[in-house]
Amino acid sequence: MPRHTHPGEEVILEGTWEYTVEGKPPVTLKAGGVLFIPAGTIHSARNVGIGRAAELATYTVAKGKPLITVVQ
Repeated sequence: MPRHTHPGEEVILEGTWEYTVEGKPPVTLKAGGVLFIPAGTIHSARNVGIGRAAELATYTVAKGKPLITVVQ
């Protein structure tokens, strides 16, 4: 996924993900891992495992605001 922002938590359901959060070293999470990404924080995620990867993201979004904003 390209660099983007959104509010909320991401829980890893399957596979192995690498998250790069602006200002921090990359972190690798496996199934059951949780990463809190503060609202508006630029980050990216990619599947670094073999096979499928899935996550569950929980956002609290104000009415009329986008769920995700892609950042260049």
